[in-house]
Amino acid sequence: MTSTTTSAAANEFRSDTFTTPTPAMLEAMANATFGDDVYQEDRTTSQFQQEVARLTGMEDALFVLSGTMGNQIGVRLHLSQPPHSVLCDYRAHVYAEEGSGLAILSQAMVTPVHPANGIYMTLDDVKNWVTLGDDIHVAPTRVISLEVTIGGVVTPIDEIQKISEFAHAHGIKVHCDGARLWNASAATGHSLAEYCQHFDSVSMCVSKGLGAPIGGVLASTKQNIKQARWLRKQQGGGIRQAGVLTAAAMVALKEVWPTMAETHRKTKQLERDLAAIGVVPQIPVDTNFFFIDAARSKLDMGVLLEQCQKFHVRLMDERISLHHQVSDAAIEHLKSAISEAVRITKTLPPDYLPKRQPSGYGSTSKMNEYS
Repeated sequence: MTSTTTSAAANEFRSDTFTTPTPAMLEAMANATFGDDVYQEDRTTSQFQQEVARLTGMEDALFVLSGTMGNQIGVRLHLSQPPHSVLCDYRAHVYAEEGSGLAILSQAMVTPVHPANGIYMTLDDVKNWVTLGDDIHVAPTRVISLEVTIGGVVTPIDEIQKISEFAHAHGIKVHCDGARLWNASAATGHSLAEYCQHFDSVSMCVSKGLGAPIGGVLASTKQNIKQARWLRKQQGGGIRQAGVLTAAAMVALKEVWPTMAETHRKTKQLERDLAAIGVVPQIPVDTNFFFIDAARSKLDMGVLLEQCQKFHVRLMDERISLHHQVSDAAIEHLKSAISEAVRITKTLPPDYLPKRQPSGYGSTSKMNEYS
């Protein structure tokens, strides 16, 4: 089991990226092989990639330095020559949080979609926004990118299947930003392979919920991964002794992934406990995220952040992120901070100006996820 008492992330609710390497990860890193992965000679890395390919049902996989690198390479694999466009949720990391990578690296237009349900993209959204045909005034949709999970919400697998079937019927590729696909699998019981059968490529992070210190992994066909290896080198991601990183990633698969269901259970319990004091989420709580709806909860976020400092828990925004290293004591401290903030907010005069405007995650607000 992983430790929740010795990690510096025990009181860390800002993101699951703040997790720290476990003792087992450090031991594996110290005992990793030291082959040169640019020449595909590192046994530890090859074993990790083979395991991911097996789990996803894909032909091959490639370790990358980050989820951003995996996404940007994954999308670019399916794009040949402009004009072309990528259709995705307006909150999607691949569009909103990756340094304008699609414009720079793929020369792609983006069609950002506001889901009609305010939660996740559906086939109806895709049909309403996809660009088909050869009208010279537009950039045809060549890739649909789905983020699973998005804001911690799990897109139903039957919706993914419908989008995939529509896309492939029109010659469009489907990429999955599966940074937290591990969480979706743990929450639904669907295997990675069940999800990935609907995608042409999938990028997954190992440094978020899985808690490894560095990296992600891209899975696709053998031909695509051969091309991805070239693009990875071009982007400065050709790692030599990659085994010290993939060793930790392999431990994360075996050690941390099985704990996600418990993390999700604690997040749902937190939702129930906060509901008792009138604090409600912006979007459904499916996995390890709770996005506070500050307006509906009558909660001043500036006051809350002040209370978090007093109760020695770390929160950056409306997003509460749980992970395997958050301690039970920290969760209680967080609830105390929120409860006190609710009480103080009630005492504020009607003309009080909020210390901090909420950013929001819903369909009518600007995303501010701090990935």
